[in-house]
Amino acid sequence: MIPATTPLMRAIAQLDDRVLLGVVLQSVLWSVLCFALLHVAAIWAVHGLLDLHGWIAWVVDALGSVAASLLALWLFVPVAAAIGTLYIERVALAVERRWYPGLPPAEGAPLSVQVWDGVVIGLRILVLNVVALVLALAIPGVGLLLAWAIAAYALGRGLFVAVAMRRMSRPAAEALYAACRWTVLAQGGAMAVAAYVPLLNLLLPVVGTAAMVHVLDLALARFGPPPTPARI
Repeated sequence: MIPATTPLMRAIAQLDDRVLLGVVLQSVLWSVLCFALLHVAAIWAVHGLLDLHGWIAWVVDALGSVAASLLALWLFVPVAAAIGTLYIERVALAVERRWYPGLPPAEGAPLSVQVWDGVVIGLRILVLNVVALVLALAIPGVGLLLAWAIAAYALGRGLFVAVAMRRMSRPAAEALYAACRWTVLAQGGAMAVAAYVPLLNLLLPVVGTAAMVHVLDLALARFGPPPTPARI
């Protein structure tokens, strides 16, 4: 059985890598910018929907600011995933150079397909996160658990397939995901928890991508490269 804790532990252990530190700095800057924009947009939406005056307006503004911060934090997951896809090649190369120096150069899906897949990952996670937010508000307790499960699936599957597509086609990447689904989802579950912890979530794009490189290597070692479906 593939050790569920190995990928994340190795990813965290490599945070002293100069390449990864550079990516962390860039992704943090992008993340802070996106978080600030989300926060401002949420506050603007509150002001736009509620045109109040006096002390009621002050109370609503205060509560709206808190709600805006929570909403921005909630929507940070798809943003972090989208940011992570921008640095997949750089992070993966650094991980492979340290842990798997014998690997041949990556030749997978075309770059255009990988870039589009990154956009799709962000949009898919955004939609799922909105669904999760509705569930969390509609069904307190249970809804929050469902929200975590949705985020774990979206982050885990999305990042794994994106990383795997560096070395294989999309159908092959999805087939390999099906073979090691529970290991991927275990990483996604840990990432989903980290995504809602301020400061820790800033490391998600780098650590999440690095962890999935390790998951991919472990999966290939156990299952071998999946056959690419023949074209009809």
